[in-house]
Amino acid sequence: MSTRIAFIGLGHMGGPMAANLVKAGHTVSGFDLVPAALNEARANGITVAESAAAAVADADVIITMLPSGRHVLGAYQGDEATPGLIASAAPNTLFLECSTIDVEDARAARDLLVAAGHRGLDAPVSGGVGGATAGTLTFMVGAEIEDFEAAKPVLEVMGGKIVHCGGSGGGQAAKVCNNMILGISMIAVSEAFVLGEKLGLTNQALFDVASTASGQCWALTTNCPVPGPVPTSPANRDYQPGFAGALMAKDLGLAVNALESTGVNAELGTLAAAIYRRFADEEGGAGQDFSGIINTIRARSASTD
Repeated sequence: MSTRIAFIGLGHMGGPMAANLVKAGHTVSGFDLVPAALNEARANGITVAESAAAAVADADVIITMLPSGRHVLGAYQGDEATPGLIASAAPNTLFLECSTIDVEDARAARDLLVAAGHRGLDAPVSGGVGGATAGTLTFMVGAEIEDFEAAKPVLEVMGGKIVHCGGSGGGQAAKVCNNMILGISMIAVSEAFVLGEKLGLTNQALFDVASTASGQCWALTTNCPVPGPVPTSPANRDYQPGFAGALMAKDLGLAVNALESTGVNAELGTLAAAIYRRFADEEGGAGQDFSGIINTIRARSASTD
């Protein structure tokens, strides 16, 4: 069954996601502020609209994939010069908010939708550009159960695993917890490889042990920060993302916001956020894969030789 879908935000993640919807037979209109993204969208069969408002006018489902909660709320509400998505959509439209944003922003976005007679859920993703392209993303969904069931056929085109995480904000809560684990574990794996190098271990030897022992984790076995042991990891293509350092810094910043608002004493999460913020802002890591953090650890360690 073909669904009319509007996709707002056709960047590195949104573009492949929208393309998979077209391949599945859905009618997809889209909009992005970046001309190159629009050109690629056209090549992938997406109907490019002249504005976000025009893209959503006839849609049954609206998907947003935007940089931050500020952008999401701004797109939903619009301003005096630009009509928002909420006002431009047909009554009772289903909104799938797939960006990674603050839990409170996600709840505020849904409140706006419900007040205007729409339905909405937060459905951030994990799996990076590779997962977006392959259609194997994990979706973490915060929604009423009836809205979750309505969204599943669309989400299943783009994802390999769809998890209902509770009510509004539950998807963002799961995403922020997951990425805090990921950020901390990548730092730990990278520090271990640098330590192994100092102790005379080859990277392959350490990988062969840790990947089948208690140190096993996704940051090691899938996104290994050294070239060689995992041929598909970004380390083998000069740390081209993947999942960029700037995005990890952003997500860990959201984790810190959540930690502070809930009063959780999470020392490693807070420290990981500071490390990745420095990596993105001061050490040239914003556009590298987040596994490139190993190079700054290695460089800082060299100064102690």
